[in-house]
This record gives sequence, C-alpha cells and structure tokens, in this order.
Amino acid sequence: MTNDTDRKYWDPVLETQSRAAWNALKLELLQRHLRHAYDNSPYYRASFDAAGVRPEQLHRLDDLRRFPTLDKKILRERQEAQPLLGDLAAVPEREVVYVSASSGSTGVPTVSPFTQQDFDDWIDYEARQFWSSGLRPQDRYAHSLNFSLFIGGPCVLGAQKLGALTIHAGTVPSERLLAILKQFQATAIWTTPSYAWYLGETAQKEGLDPRTGLAVRRIFVAGEPGGSIPETRARIEALWGAEVYDYYGLSDIFGACAGMCEEKNGLHWAEDHILVEVLDPDSGEPVAPGERGEMVLTTLKKQARPLIRFRTGDIVSFTEEPCACGRTSQRLLGVHGRRDDMLIIRGVNIFPSDVEAIVRQDHDFSGEYRLIVDRPDHLDRLTIEAERSVAYTGSNEALAGRLRERVKAITGVGAQVSILAAEALPRATHKAKRVEDRRGQVWTA
Repeated sequence: MTNDTDRKYWDPVLETQSRAAWNALKLELLQRHLRHAYDNSPYYRASFDAAGVRPEQLHRLDDLRRFPTLDKKILRERQEAQPLLGDLAAVPEREVVYVSASSGSTGVPTVSPFTQQDFDDWIDYEARQFWSSGLRPQDRYAHSLNFSLFIGGPCVLGAQKLGALTIHAGTVPSERLLAILKQFQATAIWTTPSYAWYLGETAQKEGLDPRTGLAVRRIFVAGEPGGSIPETRARIEALWGAEVYDYYGLSDIFGACAGMCEEKNGLHWAEDHILVEVLDPDSGEPVAPGERGEMVLTTLKKQARPLIRFRTGDIVSFTEEPCACGRTSQRLLGVHGRRDDMLIIRGVNIFPSDVEAIVRQDHDFSGEYRLIVDRPDHLDRLTIEAERSVAYTGSNEALAGRLRERVKAITGVGAQVSILAAEALPRATHKAKRVEDRRGQVWTA
C-alpha cells in the first residue's frame, strides 16, 4: 500500500464491494477453512465426526449452523489436555511465530497462536481499521495498552504499517503517560473508555487542560461498552476536545476485529477474516438484524488455531445497512454487555451499559456509577450508586428521583438510588468494575 493520505480507503475494492460479493468471499474462505480445520486439528476432526458433519457438506453460509459450537471452557480444557497450544491447533508448533494469552481472570490463561501469515493478516487489518478512523502517516500515535502477552499490544504495528510515528507507551503510570503525550505531542492514543476518562481528569488535577495543553485529537477505545454509548463518548470527547472511536477485539482471535470509521455509526467488522452469527443465547436461533443476541464467531483465515462457532458470551447487535462512509461491511452496533454481566431483576434483563447511557447523559452526575445487587427477603433488589457532579447544587433526593424515574422508564427495572459525593467511587486505570453482586452471600434455598 502507498501512503497516499488523500485516498479514502485502505483497500477500496474490498471495502466497498456489494453484499453479494462479501457473502461469496466468506463462503469460499469458510469452505477452505473448515477443510483445513478438519484435516489438521485432532479436536475438530473428532468434534465434526461426533456431530455427523463434514466440511464438504457446507454449500451455503447457513449450513454452518449444523456444525457444533465451542466456548472458553472447551478452549481451556483442550489446552490443558495437550499443552502448550492444545489440540485445536492445526499447524505444528514450529510454524507458530507469536502467541498472545488471555488475562486468566476467570480461569487458566488461554493461548492464541499465530503463524507468520496469520500475524501479517492481522496487522494489515489493523492498518485498514486505523485508516478508516482517520489515522494518517503524519500522526503521532501513542499506544497505551499492555504489551505483556495482551492481544492488543501488537495492534500498534498497524499504525506503524500505515506510516504513523508510533510511540510504544504501554501501561505506565498516568503522570508518566501525560508527560509522554506532552513531550511527543501525540495526536492519537488508544486505551479503555474508563481510563480515557480517568486520564483526562488526572490531567485537569495537574492543571493541564487536555483540550489545549495536549495535541491528542483522536482517541481509540476498547475493552468496555462505553465507546459505543453515545453519552459516554460525548463526555470523553468534551473532556479531551478529541474524537473518540470505539474498537472491539478478543484475545482468542486477534486485537481489533471491528472499529468505527469517521462516521462513528457502528463498528465495521473484519468480515473477510471472521464470520459472525448473532444468536438467541437460549434457543441458539438467529435474531433479527439490529436485535440483541450472543455473538458467535468463526475464523475464516487463521491457520494456527481455527475457531469454528466460538461462543463469545458478548451480547451484541449488528446491521448490514450501508454506511455513509461508503464501506459495505457488517457493522457492530454495540456490545451491550456480557452474558454473564446481564442482571435479571425480577424477570427484567438489564445491563450496566443501559444505566451508563442514562447517567452520562445527565450532566448533574459526574458520570461514575456502580450497580449493587442483593436479595433481601428472597427478592432481588438493584441499587444504583451514582456520583453527583461538583457543580450540582440541588438536593440529593431530587437527583435520585430523577435517575430512578429514567431507569424505570427506559429499562422497566425499579431500582433504589443512592447519590454519592463527587469522586466517592474508585477510578479505574484499566477496566472499570461496575457491578457488585451480593446475592451469592445470602441463603438462597
């Protein structure tokens, strides 16, 4: 690729092709990929045989639903059964040039291997995604993500590939990162929504206005739903005087699998690399476009460890409507939460992101909140703790009543509300913990 900053697309033919062309490409890649998995992975051969399916039986994309799913638990079990890479691996270890690993926060860290071609494909996609978000060779990009086995670390190479000056900042203390941003006059950074908020507040406490004292004009965020919540994005943009672009990735495939273009109307999906299904979590049936369901992913090119119908646990919605930018790929409309983060309060489903949108829209709140769930008298109860803003001069009772009414009107959930002083809640330097579920601490028989 040339570094022609005037061109709109990284790969114009691919990015603007018709939906029929996208589907034909995915079918061709999927047929080849299933054959690779069946022929080279002991796990997939056994799994497909047990389900009575074979690669040559896939004639349409819908035929994929006949193939079995897998989840994180299976990945861990198969890795432990055959260390290091597990028996899902479809290449010998000598062909693997890079591995990432999950954090292990819910169990044994799972390893994600890459061949050289896998790695090159990934970095080219990162360059394509950065380009769609407006990053250009004249930018100075500070990569503020963890490099220690974290799948987001190497994404910096996508910015490097498109020609930007890259600053491998990593996860350094906030004061040090602010000094780096100021010294290098970085024009773009990548972090989590919570940390972007925290970092901006930290700058203000040090007497540094992010809008005028720094050169950051693009902030890429990932790891939490906030980047796709318009109210949260608007608050961060106002704090920094910068444009915020939401990205989505997962450790089991590769860094950013989707990201916002400059229209910021959903996240363009890496459709030539990963096939997506959005399914009802209970029935397993596809949901209608735009409806919420669990995201199930199938790799289309990854040779080292194919993932066929991987249940992510993420509750999402998608659209295939064309974007105003001219790109025709599917767009992720938002990660509304994780299936295991979904709260069911007296039969009504609610996600932390539902509350976040309400709190961040009202500037009488600081924007920080926490959900506490307990079960007094054997009935679930939701309490929302929300900070008042420093500038708010009204009563806590009035503010609590307003929030309670908004939550009830929008989600259908009746909640108790506790108004806290500004800065009463702890700030996150990585992913914010928004839910405290105390129901496991009470007798439930």
